Amino acid sequence: MSTQPAYQRILLKLSGEALLGDQQFGISPEVTAFLAHEIKAVVDIGVQVALVVGGGNIYRGERLARAGMDRVTGDQMGMLATVINALALQDAIERVGGMQARVQSAIRINEVCEDFIRRKADRHLEKGRVVVFAAGTGNPFFTTDSAAALRAIEIEADLMLKATTVDGIYTADPKKDPDAKRYDELTYDEALHKRLGVMDQTAMVLCRDHGMKLRVYDMDRPGALLKIITGDMTIGTRVNR
Repeated sequence: MSTQPAYQRILLKLSGEALLGDQQFGISPEVTAFLAHEIKAVVDIGVQVALVVGGGNIYRGERLARAGMDRVTGDQMGMLATVINALALQDAIERVGGMQARVQSAIRINEVCEDFIRRKADRHLEKGRVVVFAAGTGNPFFTTDSAAALRAIEIEADLMLKATTVDGIYTADPKKDPDAKRYDELTYDEALHKRLGVMDQTAMVLCRDHGMKLRVYDMDRPGALLKIITGDMTIGTRVNR
């Protein structure tokens, strides 16, 4: 396998649920350690890596909003949950030798992390630091998928990756439908038209309109991230304009 990267700068989107592992709630140290080593493998070949993480393993604002909580308050609580996850990832990354990480938050929480400043994030990436973007976009009603699309565009990433627990995008949920078929490649318009649930529509339209390439892949597969970055086109589903 080639060790030459096909992409110089990537943004990896992780759901909060991805950090659960076998737990029902919270953060699995085994999962964060695994992710840190997967990230190190691509950092070691010179790739600049940014992350966006959700907060669903701790709190989901929209769920309590349906139960009567004020939606804005719920979403703000969800933003704080993503900061907790981002700090956990920062710690895991820095415990792997040779890597540094910085958390940048879309809401001010200066005692524990930096504010999001695009030029500062760019400089961190150029220095080989992993940047973890937290607190979504800093606004209610926008998902962390939308935040990932926005940050990927802002930092001019060559590729956005969405790490899931299945190996790409299917015609239906493969965990429920044994006849579901995996797509090797899609356009954003096809994904939107077929309502495949890749990401929320705002995120997909942002990526489509700005020509951001997307790869959806199975984060539990060891070495998958490195293979994608070194040009393997067989892993996951590719989404392009």
